[in-house]
Amino acid sequence: MMNQEARAGLLTDPISLQLGTENLCRCLVRLLSKDPEWLSAKVKFFLPNMDLGSGDQSPDPTQRVIQQLSKLHTQGQSTWQEFIHCVCMELDIPLDLEVPLLSIWGHGDGFPRQLDIGEESQPDPQLHPGLKQPHQSCGSSPRPKQFKKQEQELAKRYLQLLRTSARQRYADRTPRPGQPLAFPQVYIPPILQWSRASAPFDAQEGAVTGDPKAEDGTDVNIRNLFNTKANRGPRVTVLLGKAGMGKTTLAHWLCQKWADGQLDRFQALFLFEFRQLNVITGFLTLPQLLFDLYLRPEAGPEAVFEYLQENANGTLLIFDGLDEVFHPCPSKETAGPEDPASALTLFSRLCRGTLLPGCWVMATSRPGKLPACLPTEVATVHMWGFDGPRVEEYVSRFFSDQPSQEAALAELRADRRLWSMCALPALCQVACLCLYHLLPGSSPGQSAALLATMTQNYVQMVLTLSPPGFLPAESLLGLGEVALRGLETGKVIFFAGDIPPPVMAFGAALGLMTSCVCMGPGHQETGYAFTHLSLQEFFAALHLMASPQVDKDTLSQHVTLTSRWVQRSKARLGLIDHLPTFLAGLASCACRPFLSLLAQQDEAWVGTKQAAVVQALRKLATRRLTGPKVVELCHCVGETQVPELAGFTAQSLPHQMPFHNFLLTYTDLAALTNILGHRDAPIHLDFEGCPLEPRCPEALAGCGQVENLSFKSRKCGDAFAEALSRCLPTMGSLKKLGLAGSKITAQGVSHLVQALPLCPQLEEISFRDNQLKDWEVLSIVEVLPCLPRLRKLDLSLSNVSVSTLLSLTNVAVTCPTVRMLQVRKADLIFLLSPPTETATELQGDLDLRGNANQRKEAQRRSLALRLQKCQLGVHDVEVLIAQLREGPHLDEVDLSGNQLEDEGCQLMAEAAPQLHIARKLDLSSNGLSLAGACRVLSAVSTYRTLAELHVSLLHKTVVLKFAPEPEEQEVIQKSTRLSDLSQVTQPGSREAQLEPRAAFPGSLTFQMPSELLPCAPRIRLTHCALQAQHLEHLCKALGGSCCLRHLDLSGNALGDKGVALLAQLLPGLGALQSLNLSENDLSLDAVFSLTQCFSTLPWLVHLDFSSESQRVILRGDGRDRDLSAAGSLPEFQAGAQFLGFGQRRSSRSFCLRECQLEPLSLSRLCETLEKCPGPLEVKLSCKVLSDQSLETLLHHLPRLPELSLLQLTQMELSPRSPLLLADIFSLCPRVQKVDLRSLHHATLHFRSSEEQEGGCCGRFTGCGLNQEHVEPLCWLLSKCEDLSQLDLSANLLGDAGLRCLLECLPQVPISGSLDLSHNGVSQESVLYLVETLPSCPRIREASVNLGSKQSFWVHFSRQEEARKTLRLSECSFGPQHVPRLATGLSQALRLTELTLTQCFLGLEQLTILLGLLKWPAGLLTLRVEEPWVGKAGVLTLLEVCAQASGNVTEISISETQQQLCIQLEFPHQENPEATTLRLAHRDLGAHHSLLARQLMETCARLRQLSLSQVNLCEASALLLQSLLLSLSELKNFRLTSSCVSSSALAHLTSGLSHCHHLEELDLSNNQLGEEGTKVLTGALEGKCWLKRLDLSHLPLGGSTLAALTRGLSHMTLLQSLRLSHNQIGDTGAQNLAAVLPGLPELRKIDLSANGIGPAGGARLAECLPLCRHLEELMLGYNALGDPTALGLARGLPRHLRVLHLTSSHLGPEGALSLGQALDGCPHIEEISLAENNLAGGVPHFHLGLPLLRQIDLVSCEIDNQTAKPLTASFVLCPALEEIMLSWNLLGDEAAAELARVLPQMGRLKRMDLEKNRITAYGAWLLAEGLAQGSGIQVIRLWNNPIHPEMVERLQSQEPRLDFAFFDNQPQVPHGT
Repeated sequence: MMNQEARAGLLTDPISLQLGTENLCRCLVRLLSKDPEWLSAKVKFFLPNMDLGSGDQSPDPTQRVIQQLSKLHTQGQSTWQEFIHCVCMELDIPLDLEVPLLSIWGHGDGFPRQLDIGEESQPDPQLHPGLKQPHQSCGSSPRPKQFKKQEQELAKRYLQLLRTSARQRYADRTPRPGQPLAFPQVYIPPILQWSRASAPFDAQEGAVTGDPKAEDGTDVNIRNLFNTKANRGPRVTVLLGKAGMGKTTLAHWLCQKWADGQLDRFQALFLFEFRQLNVITGFLTLPQLLFDLYLRPEAGPEAVFEYLQENANGTLLIFDGLDEVFHPCPSKETAGPEDPASALTLFSRLCRGTLLPGCWVMATSRPGKLPACLPTEVATVHMWGFDGPRVEEYVSRFFSDQPSQEAALAELRADRRLWSMCALPALCQVACLCLYHLLPGSSPGQSAALLATMTQNYVQMVLTLSPPGFLPAESLLGLGEVALRGLETGKVIFFAGDIPPPVMAFGAALGLMTSCVCMGPGHQETGYAFTHLSLQEFFAALHLMASPQVDKDTLSQHVTLTSRWVQRSKARLGLIDHLPTFLAGLASCACRPFLSLLAQQDEAWVGTKQAAVVQALRKLATRRLTGPKVVELCHCVGETQVPELAGFTAQSLPHQMPFHNFLLTYTDLAALTNILGHRDAPIHLDFEGCPLEPRCPEALAGCGQVENLSFKSRKCGDAFAEALSRCLPTMGSLKKLGLAGSKITAQGVSHLVQALPLCPQLEEISFRDNQLKDWEVLSIVEVLPCLPRLRKLDLSLSNVSVSTLLSLTNVAVTCPTVRMLQVRKADLIFLLSPPTETATELQGDLDLRGNANQRKEAQRRSLALRLQKCQLGVHDVEVLIAQLREGPHLDEVDLSGNQLEDEGCQLMAEAAPQLHIARKLDLSSNGLSLAGACRVLSAVSTYRTLAELHVSLLHKTVVLKFAPEPEEQEVIQKSTRLSDLSQVTQPGSREAQLEPRAAFPGSLTFQMPSELLPCAPRIRLTHCALQAQHLEHLCKALGGSCCLRHLDLSGNALGDKGVALLAQLLPGLGALQSLNLSENDLSLDAVFSLTQCFSTLPWLVHLDFSSESQRVILRGDGRDRDLSAAGSLPEFQAGAQFLGFGQRRSSRSFCLRECQLEPLSLSRLCETLEKCPGPLEVKLSCKVLSDQSLETLLHHLPRLPELSLLQLTQMELSPRSPLLLADIFSLCPRVQKVDLRSLHHATLHFRSSEEQEGGCCGRFTGCGLNQEHVEPLCWLLSKCEDLSQLDLSANLLGDAGLRCLLECLPQVPISGSLDLSHNGVSQESVLYLVETLPSCPRIREASVNLGSKQSFWVHFSRQEEARKTLRLSECSFGPQHVPRLATGLSQALRLTELTLTQCFLGLEQLTILLGLLKWPAGLLTLRVEEPWVGKAGVLTLLEVCAQASGNVTEISISETQQQLCIQLEFPHQENPEATTLRLAHRDLGAHHSLLARQLMETCARLRQLSLSQVNLCEASALLLQSLLLSLSELKNFRLTSSCVSSSALAHLTSGLSHCHHLEELDLSNNQLGEEGTKVLTGALEGKCWLKRLDLSHLPLGGSTLAALTRGLSHMTLLQSLRLSHNQIGDTGAQNLAAVLPGLPELRKIDLSANGIGPAGGARLAECLPLCRHLEELMLGYNALGDPTALGLARGLPRHLRVLHLTSSHLGPEGALSLGQALDGCPHIEEISLAENNLAGGVPHFHLGLPLLRQIDLVSCEIDNQTAKPLTASFVLCPALEEIMLSWNLLGDEAAAELARVLPQMGRLKRMDLEKNRITAYGAWLLAEGLAQGSGIQVIRLWNNPIHPEMVERLQSQEPRLDFAFFDNQPQVPHGT
């Protein structure tokens, strides 16, 4: 070949231009005649479907060349140009011939109309099937019978033509030596595996894996591919295999074998490729598909097609590349089966049998989303590639000579990665091709090192095929561009316009591309495709990596991962399969020189692109990927050969890695194993529903990172089990193995059984759902002694017999590690308990005691047997008992659901004591009768350890529960505690993740000493049809029971007669704790019989009877949990005893529900209850209680001296009942409270005889009381001596009724409160209340709200009240109401405070009211809260104050709170000093002057002026200045949280400077700058009388602070100094410390949040002891540290009451020193050390703090250990009201300590335990403490680890436990 310059020069040679076409043709013929084989191969390449048989060829070689050239020429210009390029590139031709060939025929303008070679070339009349001219559509018209024989002859000739054409086609595929990919005859059949799954992979699976090779080892057993069981319907086989498995090769190989006569069952075979069918855009009929696109009959196509239809079962149609279908198949087809349709639709009709019914169809596809047109009964075959023997055989056939074979095999065997890649047949071919060229001249291992990855195999293939020493970069990049464009557009076949001729010639020359003829009816065209789709992806990756036009962003976009889920959601797979893998492989450093040479760039440029790919993969590794994407990522990362990326990917994988429902091959698991080799942490692999290659497990050999390995697939058989058994011993970290739902048989089990003893580290094995038989199960169980760490063996869903089951129980008894065997229906599970550290610790602890017996007990094994529904009979039970007698102690034996009957149950019950069953024996559902139940009861009545016997013949329940022996109890408690501890210390255990002590009532047992756990047996004989005649025999049997505590006879047929008899027999049964007689068809007569037991049975405390639900419960004092609602908490009394709480006097309770309570029945009942010892609570409920019955009941109440509570619930009472109940106060003086609600619920509380007489309480809410009831009710209540509270809310009194009530109030002796809320009153009632105040001297407060709250409260005192308060809210007063309101208020001379809140009292009405209010003498505080107050401004509000008729002594204005408060003093008096100041300020306007004069007159005696949250303008400040100058009596001035302008500030300061008698000055929280603050502090000069000064939240700078310090030195009377949030720092603190000793009266100082450090704190600590009267010290939110605390501890002020050191950086040392200093302090009331790290140093007291009310230790790192001495200190603080311990580390132990002291803290109101570690158990203990009579109002428990369901149950039993985020403490009505 010559360069372009030389070629261009020759083209201009005139001699060359004169060379004619005729001479050129002759030269070409002479040249090609020398190499006829090459020409034949090229003609076959360009015309793959052309019939080149010898029948039409001339014997003359020259004539044959001319004929072949003519065939090429007739294909058109494009084909001819590509052929000429191949001639010039591949043949050694003279230069003088190459130039004219390329110049004349190598370009488009030189194409001759015809070849002038001596004869005119015409197309062959007998074309290959791909080149047939279109024919008329084949019809199906009937043939005459005389032509039948002729038609059969035509069909026979066509079938012979088919076979001959195929034979010739494959016979011509003998490549020339040296052709690059020229080894197609080396064919080794891959592994095939059958599956009966529905398409694509539905539920049915029945894979049968076998060697597809024949006995001679040369051919695939072809018949196996077509041995489907589908005798009827479509016979469709889908061959599934990943890219490169050899699907297309197998399809062609089948055609070749058919042509050779090996598939004799088929007369006709047609092979179609969907990549070619995709090109056809028109519709076809089936005859057109067969004859136009494949091979046309010589004659009679209709007859041939009819023959094919009649003999369809002998026709095989193969469709290759189903996954490459472009167009989806329509879901619903409306056309007829004979109508033209697309190729895919024709395929669908063939598969479904609507076309050519009975034919055989075979399709090949990649696994994944197959078209929905496939029938569900399709048979699938998985193609798994090569195993080791097949790889060796392929290599042996590839290399012809023995030395080359051995060298190649040595290279492959030495490199495990290359060996695993050869499992893919296509890659095996590439590797052999590379080795073919690399092995000569290379040392061992050198060739394999160049083939480290799949990508490097392809790179070496390209280098091998390229000319030595020269890389055709331009041609390679051209191929890459074509390949990428095809992938992006979904094209795999390229035509003349898609690919340049030189590029085409290059691809053909290197064997990288093949040709094919694509045609349809009426047209045909030659197309070209890459020899394999993976090769196209490789060249596309080359283009992306080496092309300068592709930037890094575009490159990164192609690095993606795709899922390969098996589903029908799409009809077509994408073409891109290995492109990301090839990109990753090209990112390897080993490929950098090749890419640099290809791109003609330096390696730095290539490295940049490679880094982009690696970075993209790193980003993908950080995502949460599905199983298919993880596998693809592992392939990509392995290709890069970057260890850092592999390690990062391995560490990024989740701990639990699931792989579900997608196909996995050996190479996939090998890639995963390669990545896992870079992982440190263990991983769990779960394969479920995945079609797996039989030898897949071998890829995991030596993988030490896999901890759990699980396979679940019906496709796993014996071969899979054998491969798994080979790899298991190499996985040293494997702890859990699962092989479930497989098809293994005895052969597979035998392999596994041999491997399992080599895996001693296994902890769990699961062989579920494998349908194992007796021998397989027994052989697996025999391995148990060889697995010392095994914890669980699951053999569920196995088929075992009863004899085998008894063998398994014998294994469970004899194997020392088995602790449970469970067999129930499908379950067959062994649980084992290997030796643990816990047992060792327990043994060591007991050895220290030196007790050998206890050591034996600790080492003793406990076994649980659950053999449910196993068809065990009496004989089997005898064998089982014999086994168990020789075995270990039993924890549980469950034989429910068998066939034991009476005899077997009796045998087990009698043998139970000898078997040492610790917990439960279950004999349910065994056909037990009543007689058998009695025999079982007699057998167990003397058991010492029996805890419960439950027999229910109706529910077929027979359960015996046992308690430990007394001598065993301590050992069990010890082992249980150690076991719990070991579980807590194992963070990975499932138990450790559960909520601690979730079942806290049961866990309490472990902490209680053994003497508190007596065996109290519970006998439950429910639903056994027991009658009265059975009772004597039953009680006789029960009489032998030791310590019977609970007896349940519910659900029987005792009746009233039986209960009466039982009442006589009960004393002989001892002291029961409970007796359940529910559902025994009882009436009230039975109740009367049982009621008499109150006096005869000392243990009986509670009797509960419900008539409709037939619930009859008798309980003793020890309340039983099981009798309460399911899941409820234990009663508090049981826990109280454990906590050491004092015993409360238990009252007897009688509850009668859902009964008809007639007067006679009530009389009889009360007479019976008169003899009952007390205290007694009676609870009655019925639908309707008549007045006569109620009177009868109330008449008997005085005769029940022990009655403490009477409750009438869920009943309908008459409207007269409130009067009847109100009269009870006089009838029965012991009545303390009557509560009647809605005429449905009534409760009467009684005083005991020991209690002193006190006030009574009456509540009659929602009873429909109106005006007519008021007078009789008040007359009845007047008989009560002391009525402390009367509640008449939610009735129908109205204005008239309320007026009547207020008139009657003087005769009712109310001493507490009267509630009249929600009675429909209006402003009229409010005004009448105001007018009534003078006539009711004992009223101290009244509060009315007519808005949404509708409240109306009146509070009384026992004596006449000198001060009264009235609060009116939302009363909507109009102008007409104001005069009357003023008149009423003027008559209420003792009224001292009036609050009007949102009463619609406007500015004008308020002015009128102030003017009309006139008293003879006294003080009245008027507080108005209206929206307009916040908008009116200071001037307007002062103008309102000026209209008051009395002297204004106090004014308070708050705009934000919309509040104006005025204190008036009557009568009005003039201040002589203020008179001289009137009209003295001419700078005021006329209006302001008049207002100033009015204010000076009205406010002449003003003592307090408070302005809060106001905007003070200059005018207002000027008026205030004038006013302040006239206020000689002003003592208090407050201006807080306000906005003051600079000019207004000057006026205000001027006015304040003249107020020399001020005693309180509050200027805090104002919006002032530092300059404004400095101006305002100037008003402090001369304030020597000041007692309280508040300058908090002001910017006190250096000069301001200095002025303040100077001013403080003159305030010798100062008592309170507040300077918080001013950031004065250490300097300011030191300055203050200098002047504080000069303030002898100082009692309170607040320096919080001032940025004071240890230096300033130490200086303050030195001076504070000199403040001898200091009572409150607040230094919180300063970084004081321990030195300050130590200084304070050395000299605390003697009178200190409050100490706040919140967030002061204190440590344990400082806190302890403060605690010691505070201990015994007689005045301290409040301590706050919150937000300090006091771990181990929380202060505790020995002497106590008698006045301490509040202690705040929030967020102080307090744990259980630290809390113990602190809790003990609380008892020494009797006045403590609030404890704050939130945000600490307190757990259940601390809660228990707090619960102990709660009953001793009589004044405690609130405890805050938010955000701690208290569980439900600790909360229950706190509830126990509350139940002991504590006066605490709320315990806050928000954000503790307590389950919401437990929260609800705890709060329902103890409402004072508050778990809400917000404080839900109930609000007490104002004034109470």
